[in-house]
Amino acid sequence: MSSPLPSSSAAPVSVLDLAPVVPVVVLDDAGDAVPLARALVAGGLPAIEVTLRTPAALDAIRAIAGAVPDAVVGAGTVITPEQVTASTAAGARFLVSPGWTDVLLTAMRASGVSFLPGVSTTSEVVALLERGVREMKFFPAQAAGGTAYLKSLAGPLPQARFCPTGGIGPASAPEYLALPNVACVGGSWMIPADALAARDWDRVERLAREAAALSAGGTCR
Repeated sequence: MSSPLPSSSAAPVSVLDLAPVVPVVVLDDAGDAVPLARALVAGGLPAIEVTLRTPAALDAIRAIAGAVPDAVVGAGTVITPEQVTASTAAGARFLVSPGWTDVLLTAMRASGVSFLPGVSTTSEVVALLERGVREMKFFPAQAAGGTAYLKSLAGPLPQARFCPTGGIGPASAPEYLALPNVACVGGSWMIPADALAARDWDRVERLAREAAALSAGGTCR
């Protein structure tokens, strides 16, 4: 990411360093956004990626930004400059893309917020490093080679830091977090569909707390 997240402390804060897991949220009802965000934050997961996969996404981002000050809400599945503008206007403090182009990268840089462009190949990583970007999303993580692929990148490209997302769960997350070039992982397992449908925020908070305790060894880091 090219620019740090706003922080009340003297040192800038990267979204990669806020927690070992970034929840990836898909919401059909923006009315669920605030209680869900409060449950995730209470469980120790302050960075929340709301994906732009539903019509409710921007309203959800706006609601979280306005009502949950301890949350660091971002927009995911950002693929156009127009989505960059709409997301930041709604209050997104970071942007996540499944891939990138120079047009999209230019828009994300100009947004003034942090961003994680998506990569799945060595050439994409090198191209971003060439452009001064060192923090990236690795997607789709499992399908693109998983921990073996990321481990192979650590030697020749140690300056790149990743948030792998895609097919990761509580069992595999510690394997990713053990890698020197992985700062955190993205996932949605702490927001199971049945819990969201039932608005079981206590369960979401419990699962978030378990996710927040993950580390390379499977315990609190």
